[in-house]
Amino acid sequence: MTTEPIRDKKQLQEIAAYWLKLGNIRNHVLIILGVCTTLRIGDLLRLCWDDVYDKGSGRFLSHITVTEQKTGKTKMIALNMQAVRALEMLYPHRRGDYIFAGNRKDGRPIGRVQAWRIVKVAVLEVKVDGIISCHSLRKTAGYHLWKSGTLPALLMDLFNHSSYEVTKRYLGITQDERDAAYRGLELF
Repeated sequence: MTTEPIRDKKQLQEIAAYWLKLGNIRNHVLIILGVCTTLRIGDLLRLCWDDVYDKGSGRFLSHITVTEQKTGKTKMIALNMQAVRALEMLYPHRRGDYIFAGNRKDGRPIGRVQAWRIVKVAVLEVKVDGIISCHSLRKTAGYHLWKSGTLPALLMDLFNHSSYEVTKRYLGITQDERDAAYRGLELF
C-alpha cells in the first residue's frame, strides 16, 4: 500500500485549518510548507529560520536552497505567497533555529513520528479517505500541479525523479481519472 495525495482541495484546506483553529501555528505551517515546497518530511524538518529569512533585510527569502537527504541533490525552491504568509504567522513565535522546533530544551526539530501524528490527527478529524501520511503532502502538490496542467517533465524535475514511470505512480492517477480522460476526448 502506498500513500496517496489529498485530491480534494477543500479537505486540504480543512486539514491545514484544523491546527490553526486549535491555536497550533507550527503544525498549521508544517502542512502548508509540506505541500508548497514538495520537500520530503526529513528535509522539511531540517529547515532553519536562516534558510527562509534574511535577518539583514528583515524579509523572507524568495527562494530556499536545500540539499536533499535522500538524493544528495541540491534543489532551489521558490517560496510562494501561501508559504510566506504561513511562515510570517509562525516567525514571531519562533523558538530556536529550526522552523519546526519541538518543545525540548535542546531546540531540535520535531521528529518524523511527531510530524506523522500531526498529519494523521488532522486527516482523521477532517475524515479524509485513503492512505494519507507526511509523504502525501509532497504528493498532493504534484497531483494538483498535474491537474492544473503542469507538464510531466517539469513534475519529474520538481521531484528529482529518475523516470516518468516513477512520477506517474507518484501522482496517484486513478482509473476514474483515466476514464474521464477517455470520455472527455472529443476530436470529431
